[in-house]
Amino acid sequence: MKLTKNQKIEKSKEIADTLKKAPHLFFTEFQGLKFVEMDELRGKLKPLRCRYAVIKNSLIRYAFKNAGVDGVDPKLLKGPVGMVVSESEDPVAAAKVLAAFAKQFPQFKIKAGFVGQKWMTPADCQKLSTLGTKSEVLAKLVGTLYSAVAQSAGVLQAPIRDMVLVLRALEEKKKAEGAATA
Repeated sequence: MKLTKNQKIEKSKEIADTLKKAPHLFFTEFQGLKFVEMDELRGKLKPLRCRYAVIKNSLIRYAFKNAGVDGVDPKLLKGPVGMVVSESEDPVAAAKVLAAFAKQFPQFKIKAGFVGQKWMTPADCQKLSTLGTKSEVLAKLVGTLYSAVAQSAGVLQAPIRDMVLVLRALEEKKKAEGAATA
């Protein structure tokens, strides 16, 4: 269905608002994928609060201008482009899903990322996908802090524990000596 000029302008404004609000965006090439495979990708992204949409390049181009996004590589808007809009604060989770999907379906490629108001190359997006997600990093940090506290507590308790063991040994020795003299 062809859009009228006014519809295109409205759609471009909607996309610009999305670009302004979304903390992370990824752009992909998807030619050769079937609808079922695209639906599978959408299903994997949905729990991460990410949406995947195929949008006309001209609309994206105008949306970038309206949103004030600079530094757009002209190669990015060549051919069909899919856009992942992440509403989550964690860009790694979406990058991991996209990288895994690209391994599963070689015709799917990550073209660029716009993470934290900075443009990323496909190689940068691949590196991002190898990092731990926010929850994984927080879990490692909590584990490290817990082990440090537990070790410190064990070291601090050791002299008291050792003194109690010495006192028990002395008590048992005194009892044994008292029993031997009686």
